[in-house]
Amino acid sequence: MEESLTCEHPERKILMKAAYIEETGPPEVIQYGDIPTPEPGEGQVLVKIGTAALNPIDTYVRNGANYWELPKPFVTGSDLAGTIEKMGPGTSRYQVGQRVWGTNQGLVGRQGTFAEYAVVDEHWLYATPDDVKDDAVAACALTGITAHLGLGADNAALKSGETIFVHGGSGGVGSMVVQMAKAMGATVLTTAGSREKSEICLELGADHVFNYKTQDVDEEVLKVCPNGVNVIWETIREPDFDFLVSIAAERCRMVLMAGRDARPEFPVGPFYVKGCSLHGFVMFKASPEEMAVSGNEISRWLSEGKLKPQIGKIFPLSEAAAAHKLQEDNTLRQAGTLVGKILIKP
Repeated sequence: MEESLTCEHPERKILMKAAYIEETGPPEVIQYGDIPTPEPGEGQVLVKIGTAALNPIDTYVRNGANYWELPKPFVTGSDLAGTIEKMGPGTSRYQVGQRVWGTNQGLVGRQGTFAEYAVVDEHWLYATPDDVKDDAVAACALTGITAHLGLGADNAALKSGETIFVHGGSGGVGSMVVQMAKAMGATVLTTAGSREKSEICLELGADHVFNYKTQDVDEEVLKVCPNGVNVIWETIREPDFDFLVSIAAERCRMVLMAGRDARPEFPVGPFYVKGCSLHGFVMFKASPEEMAVSGNEISRWLSEGKLKPQIGKIFPLSEAAAAHKLQEDNTLRQAGTLVGKILIKP
């Protein structure tokens, strides 16, 4: 007699498309394919991604920057905008079908956003205004919150009527700082490397733009502000502190948000004699409550037209590796082939 076989069928997992890595390395390690759709846990929601955005830190993590242990497979990407698909237990802030946006994913061991769906702790999400598109809010996510935190009371403490110098006003964070500083009532001075980028800075609200390739920037800044500027926002990876201190006013506040491996010389004497202060920070170490203040303000400014997202190029999810390469070419190798944010569409 034939032996009877019992065939048990394990629960079939629902799959989604994602851009993910099994090991760190160059952009070519990114795979595009099917992985299980995640399920929201306690305090989490499942978001159907409408638009994701790429940031330099996403490329550093993919390339093996040893900030924290990564899950495997690891989905890259920090920023998202989309619609809530499913609520996990213990959630009450939002509802299914509501449009939301956020950042801080793909960091500190969390899974990222380059996928059709992402599970997100609801405290990292903010309501998307009805009159704001997913592309627009995704393009302002990490960069916008970084800018808002840096300009706030714990860092630059920028006040209406003050002057601020922003190094690189057409870049991802720089363009957000220029617009927010203007919205806060400051006089904004910034730099750009081409006529095209200078025009972008002026459109964003900068009062004075200097071409760092053709002009003596410190001389030009001091023509406009003979006593120096009140706030300096540094975006470049290798700060020149002799230059920065030379354009600083008494009690100038300097904000650093780049150059993790930088070890520049520092003019201690001129710095402290002017009573300057130096503020370094990274967005992902802010608390959910701190980031919520920024997120809600960004949503309001976008709805009011006070923030204009800078979108450089849009890639389909299947071309995530090419998107990472373009970002690296411009961040690390100064290719100059990108103005604005790279977006990813599932």
